[in-house]
Formats: sequence, structure tokens, C-alpha cells
Amino acid sequence: MKRILLLLLICMASESYSQTNDLLPADAIANPLHKANIGKVTFMDGNIPLDQYQASDFLKSYLLAYRSDLNIRVFMANSVVNYLHQLAPGLSAEQLLEKGNLQFAFYIDNQFIYKENINPGCTFGSGGSKKSSTTFRVPLTSTKGEDWWAMYLWDRFKGYGGENALTEGTHLLKIELRPYLKLEENTEPLVGNLIAEGQVQLVIKTPKVTAKEIAIQKIMPESGWELSNLPFNKKKIQALNAEIAQHNLKEITSIVVIREGKLMLEEYFNGANRNTLHDTRSAGKSFASTLMGLAVKDGYIKDENQTLNSFYDLKAFANYDPKKDEIKIKDLLTMSSAFEGSDANSESPGNEENMYPSENWVKFTLDLPIEKSKTNGGQWDYFTAGVVLLGDMLNQKVPDGMEKYADEKLFKPMGIDNYQWQYTPQKVANTAGSLQMTSLEYAKYAQLYKNNGEWKGAQILPAEWVQKTLTKQIQIPGRDQQFYGYLFWNKTVNIDGKAYETFYCAGNGGNEFIIFKDLPLTIIITSKAYNKPYAHAQADRIVKDFILPSVLKP
Repeated sequence: MKRILLLLLICMASESYSQTNDLLPADAIANPLHKANIGKVTFMDGNIPLDQYQASDFLKSYLLAYRSDLNIRVFMANSVVNYLHQLAPGLSAEQLLEKGNLQFAFYIDNQFIYKENINPGCTFGSGGSKKSSTTFRVPLTSTKGEDWWAMYLWDRFKGYGGENALTEGTHLLKIELRPYLKLEENTEPLVGNLIAEGQVQLVIKTPKVTAKEIAIQKIMPESGWELSNLPFNKKKIQALNAEIAQHNLKEITSIVVIREGKLMLEEYFNGANRNTLHDTRSAGKSFASTLMGLAVKDGYIKDENQTLNSFYDLKAFANYDPKKDEIKIKDLLTMSSAFEGSDANSESPGNEENMYPSENWVKFTLDLPIEKSKTNGGQWDYFTAGVVLLGDMLNQKVPDGMEKYADEKLFKPMGIDNYQWQYTPQKVANTAGSLQMTSLEYAKYAQLYKNNGEWKGAQILPAEWVQKTLTKQIQIPGRDQQFYGYLFWNKTVNIDGKAYETFYCAGNGGNEFIIFKDLPLTIIITSKAYNKPYAHAQADRIVKDFILPSVLKP
């Protein structure tokens, strides 16, 4: 019996030691509010600095409006790295922080909704440290233009059940935090004990919409388009406008519909108007394909089978490989080159986030290694840096540079004069994206492809190039029956048992310029839902649930 008691005491002492013997010294808990609330997730309206924060600021109830500033402040007994240390005492602080972080679990009305192991790279704001800090603040929603992982986490929670659970009325939101470690890639993470939890009553009120917000917006004079007089189901468009006004469809800025070459619908939302220059992000990549087709027509580029080594001395760049010599313009247009570059993989050397801070984007791209598992033209992998190369090739070969060439050969002939390029560090027009235009100018561009390259009787872009562009050049892995052309996406919309094929330009935020193959229809959707998980899903919904039914069942 004495031996058993002794063993129990040793085990208890060992457990106590592992919980208190920190890997790194955590910040002293001196703040009285912190001392009184260790282990709590508290809710506050906006960012109240810790030295001003009081118990009276803790929210018990909060009206969660579309634009709001719901923040949490977490009071812990230890630092994040020390909680991780308890899961794997043999790892260093750096190893722990590379493999783990906090797990957030969300409950509504005591029903589990969503949990997420936040990325190990997520930090807790300026001045905070996962090695020493014992308290942190993050915004779940913000009207201040903040760009935090916590707001994307909140959006994912809403997208994976939170939105449906937060119906009109009052609901109890509870958040729980635990440490996690993912030691091996294909194994389940280790999850520790509860660190902190807290709850608040959320009051949800459906925004009241006015008759003006629901009404179909009148097309004002001087649009530059002939107006359509074809009938359409106005109730469907009014229902669409109501969804936007109620923020069920979020951050939409414009919708333009061209039907049989005429303007059927022109509507603006959330402060945008006819003169707004929209940042449609990667939708601008498609212009590189257009300009390449023009340069081939004019003889400045031989054809899309011309290889990279005819533009660059590839041996002068890092990581030379004979496969680089074989990369064709077509491989870059279809995002199927063998470069070790993938925007879908944050660990990829050629990920666009690694390119942007570099001093020379072209050199960055040409310095990249070749991925041994890839063959040129063999597989699709989204690769922004490759589109930068296309822009640089054009800038080399066309007279007076690509920007002037685009203006003279594409924009002026189509009457496009309200636009703004962004630029690379070398001051070359940026083909990676963010070519800003008005919605009606984007509509001209999309309609050019619908017209098989013709604009008002003039053949601007060769019909052969349009057909190559709007062809299923390569399948997109992981997306059922979706393909890629020459910097244009392809997908099919199914409605009432019928399939309607489209090619489209797409950019972060839910921006899409959609060209229907077998319907006389072109749709422009601009949106500022940047990095939101629902961005493109809601663009799909606008087309499938509202615009197509409006046209097909007038």
C-alpha cells in the first residue's frame, strides 16, 4: 500500500511538473482583470486596449449587424507554446510553433457547429507573441478594414453551418479554445485540454429592405449600348436585389447582363456606380491571353508553341533545367508548365505570395526549379507567376511596350477608355491581375469573345484565337467536369435538367465575366468579397437562381 501511495505521489508530482515547468517564461499575469478571468474568452464591441478594458465592457448580448465590430479577448494561464509543450515535451519552441497552434470550436445554442485548427503561422497581432503572451485580442467582424485570419475563420464558421443556425432572434454563441499539434502530415492532430471558453447572446435581426432597394434599377442614358427590349422575369431580379439588400449575397458591387448583344440589366450596389473602377483581381489575367492572340496576329509572336528559350537565356537564371527550354507559351496560357509553382500550395516556392515581395517578378519566376513530377502541358496547376512571364514576353516583342499596344490594338478600337493598369516592380503593366475597369467596359471585353472576336463590324481578335481560347484545353483536377482554356475557365450550369456551358474570367472576391456558349448571354458580376469562402459560390447562385431563370422563364 505504501508503495502504491508513493507511486501515486510521484505521478501527481510529475503531472504537476509538466504543467508548470514552462518551456519558455510566459509573461507575468499582473493585470487584475486578467487574474480574475483566467480561462475565459470575453467578448467586446470593438478593440478596447487591455489597460482600458474592464469587466463592465464584457458583452452579455450583442446585436450582430451586417457591419459590426465583434471582438474577443482571451485570458490564458500560460502562453500558446507552453500549452503545446505539454502535448510534446520533447520538441523545441520552434518545432512546436511550426506544427501547432490553437483550435477554435464554435457552438450555437449549445449545439456544436464548427471547429478549426488555425494555421501555425497565425499570430495574435502586433506586440503579441505565442512564445510569451498570455492574453490576446482578435476581431471576428470588423468595419475598420482590418485583415485578420480570425475574420476568415468567422466566415468559415458561418459558411459551415453558422449562417443557417443564426436565424432571426437571439442565440447563444459559445467559443472554446484548445491547443493542437499535428506531428505527422497524414495523422490526426493531438488536441489538448480546454484553455479558455466564453459565451455571448447574439441578437440577429433581418435587415428591412425598401421598395427602392428591391426595384430593378433604371438604365440611365449614354451607356454606350443599345438597350434590350426582350421580356424577362422581373420578379426574379427583384428577388435578387432583395437578397443583396439583406446581405444574404454579400459585397456585390455590380451586375450587368448583355442579351443578344444588347444591354438588358445594369445594376450597382454597395456604393458602386457606372463610373466605378472595379478591382476584379485575377479576372485581369485573361487580358494577357487576348493580347497574346493579337501579337500572334500581328506577327510579333510566332504562335503559342513558341518556347521560353526564344525569349530568355535560361542558363543565366538559377535552377536551370532542360525542361525550361521546352516550356511553351501555350503551357503558360493553360497553367500547365513544369515550374515548381502552385498558388494552391502555400509551401510551393512559386506561390504568388512569394513573388510579390521580390524585386523582379520575372527573375523570380525564371529562377524557380522544375518540379520533377510535372511535365510541360501535362497537368493544370494555378500559377500566377507564369502569367507575369506572358506579360513580359509581350512587353519585349510588341512595339513601344505592352501597355501602349493594348491601348491601340484592343481598348481604343472597342471604345474602352476608363481603365487603370497596376504595375510590376519594373513598371510593366501587370498581367497577374487587377486591371480595373467599369462594369460596362468589362461587358464589352466579354462580349468581344461572345462575338467571336468581332466588335461593331470590325474583327478585333482573330476568330481562330477565340476558338482556341474557349476550348477545353485541360481538365482542372478536383473539379468535376471543369476545364481551362487560354486563361479562361470553363464550367457548366445545370438548371431544370438542362446543361448550359460557359467560359468565364474569374478573380478573387467573386468577380466573374461569364460567356454562355449556346445562349445569347453575357454576364458581368463584380464583388469585393475578397478571400471570402463564399465569394464564387454566391456568384454561381446569382446566375443559377436568378439571372438564368429570369431569362429562360420570362
